[in-house]
Amino acid sequence: MTPADTLSTQKEKKSVATAVLIDADGKVGKTYDAKVTPHMYIINPEGKVVYNGAIDDKATTNTDDIAKAKPLFKLALESALAGKKIELASNKPYGCSVKY
Repeated sequence: MTPADTLSTQKEKKSVATAVLIDADGKVGKTYDAKVTPHMYIINPEGKVVYNGAIDDKATTNTDDIAKAKPLFKLALESALAGKKIELASNKPYGCSVKY
């Protein structure tokens, strides 16, 4: 998507994102070794990756499974923001492979 398309889609979907990274050349994804989408990362204020993994613990496309899934990324972000140790800070992400 172009930057304009991205902004339009955000508005249409009522996104509340405060920032969007458009990585058209894959430079950032390659730097962090992203393999799938979504491949979730949390980078602390010092620039250190403190979470690298899946959005949740249910590698499925069945929407009924969402309610049963452990929200790994959400829990990690809450811990990071509270200054606590992140459980499962590194785990296997799942999704469609990133095509560079």
